[in-house]
Amino acid sequence: MGYEIALNKAWEELAKLKPGNALSVKLLGDEYSVDFGQKKVLSLACNAPAKDFTAILVLHFLAKKLKGLPSLTGEWLSFKELSGIEGYYPAFRKRSIEPIIRKYGNHPDALLAVLERMPGKRIDQGDVGIVLEAFEGVPVLVELWRGDDEFGPEANILFDKSITGIFCTEDIVVLAGFVGGLL
Repeated sequence: MGYEIALNKAWEELAKLKPGNALSVKLLGDEYSVDFGQKKVLSLACNAPAKDFTAILVLHFLAKKLKGLPSLTGEWLSFKELSGIEGYYPAFRKRSIEPIIRKYGNHPDALLAVLERMPGKRIDQGDVGIVLEAFEGVPVLVELWRGDDEFGPEANILFDKSITGIFCTEDIVVLAGFVGGLL
């Protein structure tokens, strides 16, 4: 029952926008079909219902898209620069940053292989940096630094400043965890 209230609110918000019966939304390497009649979000890659937290993220994005997405600013924000994050950083780091470090920390260049299966591009940030198109108009920058004799490898995920006009802090944590888990 954990996500039931949030899911119901998201469906109600979308119903007010009268979007039609079905739409699709791309999220990283997958496409999700959103069926308003049956109130279902289906992963087309897996042909299975989306997990509740993914469905909420897709529905929240779709509601903002239907209302009009903010323009990209080209200004990257770290999670710590977002407002209202008190208490969220440990969850953000555990769900998003640490999986990237575990997987790519010893082989940072392997991060570039992600671009073969997800929409994005290499960028000159950190030792290895990529920008992924999480949703249409929602870029996410993943930076990775090699370890040395003094410090271990480190990673970070940054967001275009416009994300604050699309998602709440909880959704940004979920999106970052989604990115960290898929890489």
